Amino acid sequence: MNNLSNIIVEPEEIINFLKSKMDFKEVYQNVLFQRIIFHVAQERGITVTAEEIEAQANNMRRNKRLEKAADTMAWLADQLITPEDWEAGIHASLLSQKLAEFLFAQEVKKVFFQNRLEFEEVVLYQIIVSYEKFAQELFYQIEEGEISFYHAAHLYDIDEHRRYKCGYEGKIYRFALQPDIAAVVFSTPAKQLIPPLKTDQGYHLFLVDEFLPAELTSERYQEILNNMFQRWLASELDSLLNLSLQDKV
Repeated sequence: MNNLSNIIVEPEEIINFLKSKMDFKEVYQNVLFQRIIFHVAQERGITVTAEEIEAQANNMRRNKRLEKAADTMAWLADQLITPEDWEAGIHASLLSQKLAEFLFAQEVKKVFFQNRLEFEEVVLYQIIVSYEKFAQELFYQIEEGEISFYHAAHLYDIDEHRRYKCGYEGKIYRFALQPDIAAVVFSTPAKQLIPPLKTDQGYHLFLVDEFLPAELTSERYQEILNNMFQRWLASELDSLLNLSLQDKV
């Protein structure tokens, strides 16, 4: 197979391809986000050191099992990027994280405790079928032990992917469920089958495997921080675009 890194692709070709795939706007917004991050970080005196970049690069090499320098160079060549490109990407990522911490680290706990109920989770199974009568029949069959919930999900759910998982949805935040659905799910004891509930998708049968109390874990901390930072970036971009429009008037 020919080495693709030897093939020249002009920037205009890349731009036209992104436009044809309807991905250009997202890339364009991300470029503007990066400008905002660099500008605000510079204003606030936030920097990334060479030692921090090297440490992050070493972490990435370990995660990708790139034990030798030659392994790293081969991986970079396969990704069609230079070591300088890689370093620039690490720098941008670390700068973004540092700015997010600078702006919102003190607010994360407040947001979590103010919205603690919304961060409760449930390990959830569900079956969705198209017709109310069939949903009621399934409910009674499961209740009477004529068929297990998981077997019914495997046979009858309208979603092929969920059928393969026997109805397993995984860990779901309260806020990720419709309010009326969440109210029922979180007020029903675990392991108790919930009668059919109607939504635009169809008729749902829910089974809660476990309730998980809200805890400010490191993962949840990062999730809240990222959400706050992304909302801030979107607001800053709107302001930037509005200023640009005013300048043109």
